[in-house]
Amino acid sequence: MIKVLVVDDSAIVRKIFTEQLSQAKDIEVVATAPDPYVAREKIIELNPDVVTLDIEMPRMDGITFLKKIMAARPIPVIIVSSLTPKGSTMALEAMDCGAVEVLAKPGGSFSVGEMGAQLAEKIRAAARVKVTKRTPSRETGPQTAIREGAITQTTNKVIAIGSSTGGTEALKEILTRLPHDTPGIVVAQHMPANFTKAFADRMNGLCRIHIKEGAANDSVLPGVCLIAPGNYHMLLRRSGARYYVEIKTGPMVHHQRPAVDVLFKSVAKYAGANAIGVILTGMGSDGAEGIKIMKQAGAKTLAQDEASSIVFGMPKEAIKTGCVDKVVSLRNMPQNILDMV
Repeated sequence: MIKVLVVDDSAIVRKIFTEQLSQAKDIEVVATAPDPYVAREKIIELNPDVVTLDIEMPRMDGITFLKKIMAARPIPVIIVSSLTPKGSTMALEAMDCGAVEVLAKPGGSFSVGEMGAQLAEKIRAAARVKVTKRTPSRETGPQTAIREGAITQTTNKVIAIGSSTGGTEALKEILTRLPHDTPGIVVAQHMPANFTKAFADRMNGLCRIHIKEGAANDSVLPGVCLIAPGNYHMLLRRSGARYYVEIKTGPMVHHQRPAVDVLFKSVAKYAGANAIGVILTGMGSDGAEGIKIMKQAGAKTLAQDEASSIVFGMPKEAIKTGCVDKVVSLRNMPQNILDMV
């Protein structure tokens, strides 16, 4: 049984989270807290496995409290934030400070039922993470980028990447090391609406390639990375020699929107052997079916290894299909991607 502490100054949010999580047989909300001071006592008393934490609270903000937790008593923390630009930016800062996941507050662009399913999945993933003491990362830009000019004749290539828990840090490790002439990249990272734009904007300031949240009809070009917008599926399309993306709603797949399988299947259909599929850290099986279809269409495929994965679920399920060409560490992933190009 996974013991959860819900920390939020909103009584309504605490009630909704408790009610939704009570439907999961493997999760128990052992306590709730309206602010970090009460939460601190509950952590000492109950030793929860996972904490859900609001950012904007009275007496002490969530980021300050998160830093104290990570310095004194590391524990998996899921950040719960509003779907505002400020909330999204603060949530990403919290992830730099050690939070393992981010979730949108109820009342946003999805139903309470969808929120409950996502929250349960994120809690299960977070419970598997071994959290260690850490300090916030310093974003000074790429220090070990692959050499410039390493790529030629790449206009017809597409790199498709799927990730979930731990994926923001994994993507940062990869994207900051790619040269400016890397083939076009499409990414499905499990993340709520608005958070993907904040993440893309932050990454764009660190990378040699251009990073942006994908929008309808955006072209997939060398030196450009399109990240699927939160709460929407992103699909690859092709018109003549031009690749572009379609953004659409639709049912969640594996409790996710965007879903990696949706992206990968479209890449298999329209890019075929000109594609490279990459599965990174994350819980569940999203992407496994897609990587299989990509491989059947002639694509080359990579998966992150267990040692460097925050959660080995998604890579493990992809590897089990027998359709992953190579399993590599996160550190070696950028060079392996370029070698396959």
